[in-house]
Amino acid sequence: MGGRVRHEKEGAVGWLVFDHPERRNAVSVEMWEQLPGAVEALGADPEVRVVVMRGEGAAFVAGADISQFAEQRTEAADVSRYGSVVGRGVGALLQLEKPLLAAIHGPCVGGGVVIALTADLRFAAADAVFRIPAARLGLGYEASGVEALAGTVGWSHALDLLLTARAVDAEEALRIGLVNDVRPAAGLDGFVRDRAGRIAENAPLTLRAVKVAARELRKAPGLRDAGAVSAAYARCFASEDYKEGVAAFLEKRRPVFRGR
Repeated sequence: MGGRVRHEKEGAVGWLVFDHPERRNAVSVEMWEQLPGAVEALGADPEVRVVVMRGEGAAFVAGADISQFAEQRTEAADVSRYGSVVGRGVGALLQLEKPLLAAIHGPCVGGGVVIALTADLRFAAADAVFRIPAARLGLGYEASGVEALAGTVGWSHALDLLLTARAVDAEEALRIGLVNDVRPAAGLDGFVRDRAGRIAENAPLTLRAVKVAARELRKAPGLRDAGAVSAAYARCFASEDYKEGVAAFLEKRRPVFRGR
């Protein structure tokens, strides 16, 4: 009844699917609770090199399941518990050390935008619509969410979206930097599948090093783990994949990377 988050695998590409189509994939508490486990399963699978998020059917994620608000977001203790559940789900996405893509069809609203912003690359269908309606619901917005939005589109556009609570179509989302590309709805999944496949062909340790560096550099200077960045960088040069990459280049052939 409350939807589910499921994970699937197609070769080296893992799919993280928000499956609640009767409510346009609005994220229920149950789905937030399932999200860390699904992310961790894909992160731990050595065959999966890239993860793509999508919604079931014609929507990405139409926000949180507002039908649960009267039960889950009333008293201060309820709000705190709800925030903890959401925080664990978003945190799992942010800590994933594999490239994370989002294929966005239709509504991407509120919590859907929060989820989409955890992706490294976001691709939208021409029918995608983005909106953050917190101001129309009387909700507060977490500082981390405001920071992620502003870090992606800049403070001017972020404040416009947050203060007006207006809808933004795919072309405007592309113009302000909220998405990387816009494709016809019928061709989006194929485009994202191809892009994910291209990424999956590259050296896994290099992909991880890029993710670690990007994660740490988004933090305030005093909070960055420079050691983690250096270790990920050094591991690339100590790897068999580095030798394979150089050999393949010199031999003019496609490299076969194994992540070690």
